[in-house]
Amino acid sequence: MSATAESLFAQGTDALARGDLAAAETALREAIVLQPLLAEAHANLGLALERAGRPDEAEAAYREALAIAPQAAPIWGLLGTLQLMRRRRLDAEAALTRAVALDPQSPAAWTHLGLLHALGGVARLAEGCHRRALELDPGHADATLNLATLLLRQGRWDEGWPLFERRGWYAALAARLPMPRWGGEPLAGRSLLIGVEAGLGDMIQFVRYAAIAKAAGAGRVGVLAYPPLARLFAGADGVDEVVPLSAEVAPGDWDLWAPPMSLPLHFGTRVDKVPAMLPYLRPDPALVAHWRAVLGDAGGRRRIGLVWRGSAGFETDAWRSLPSLATLAPLAALPGVQLVSLQKGAGEDEAAAPPFELLNPMPAVADLADTAALVENLDLVVSVDTAVAHLAGALGTPCALLLPDFNVDWRWLEGRADTPWYPGVMRLFRRPAVGRWDDAVAELRAELEAALG
Repeated sequence: MSATAESLFAQGTDALARGDLAAAETALREAIVLQPLLAEAHANLGLALERAGRPDEAEAAYREALAIAPQAAPIWGLLGTLQLMRRRRLDAEAALTRAVALDPQSPAAWTHLGLLHALGGVARLAEGCHRRALELDPGHADATLNLATLLLRQGRWDEGWPLFERRGWYAALAARLPMPRWGGEPLAGRSLLIGVEAGLGDMIQFVRYAAIAKAAGAGRVGVLAYPPLARLFAGADGVDEVVPLSAEVAPGDWDLWAPPMSLPLHFGTRVDKVPAMLPYLRPDPALVAHWRAVLGDAGGRRRIGLVWRGSAGFETDAWRSLPSLATLAPLAALPGVQLVSLQKGAGEDEAAAPPFELLNPMPAVADLADTAALVENLDLVVSVDTAVAHLAGALGTPCALLLPDFNVDWRWLEGRADTPWYPGVMRLFRRPAVGRWDDAVAELRAELEAALG
């Protein structure tokens, strides 16, 4: 390999690690021009293309790499996990099994095979693969997180939470907070800052622990907030101060900090001991009145809010989002209802020219405080797995949650139509394993029709 190709490969790999996908693609393609038989460059190009949302090109790059290095187990693993995420189970099984056969001492190969079994519903085999990976490398991050989410999905939280605690995605936040991280010791009048991690829905779900921390003796509880949540969290139970994410946190401002998804571990949360004192979010009454006036008179009809798409940037959005607003058309035929859009961001344009009668107040909505005030004026929210579903649950507003049949988030557990996180408020409607979104919507429509009747 020439020095120039080697340098370009290093540049591309470094850019890939930093998340600069455009720079990674440019450098890796230039390296391949200079050294076409550099399998690692083709593989890393595939990874960059996959992360950029270009799966066809990514698969082609992986296959180029394997044509050069057919015995490279890690590249078979990359190809197999891509095929798995594209729901090509048989292709994925062949590739991931090949990876394990080529390198049976590879923890990555074993945990990737475990993902295949987990997404195929074979939990026993999945658990065995993840545990084999951890036997080979007890500190393997992916295997640890994969096993943790498997156990959490099964409700085995005694083992799942401690494993989940070993996730590392809050490292950047930890580096900028100049106080110790709370490890579950008595709070005894100390101040606690709840950090940020994951998405808006996660923050809404876990901000409930502010009140638990106060009840456990914390003298003051704050929460770091993404901009869309800042006004909303000012009305959260137990929150004394909302700290904007952009604010500088100085030494001495807080005694301790904690990632929000570590709080279930520290407070001993189990499936039968979920703190669910609903509602725990309380919108500004003036905002509620404002949005009531915006909505106008419902004429005696029940108002149902609709959310049909999640954030397009979320890695599993292709499965959780509905194909279009039209998928919910059967709800428009229900007697005595008025449908209201709660869709913001991706999919919002569909509400501008809806396929059925739909009230659309969302162009005037600034943040989730506005959305919460809207939800307070509704009788029901129908949503895919996104932040508004958590918002409805936290407000105590009835919610019908539409869940996919593939890669369902661990928090909804297995085989349940209810959830301990929002008891008596949220009902889960799961897309059948061999079926369509229309089937889940038809089930929801039938239940609503019976309730309205």
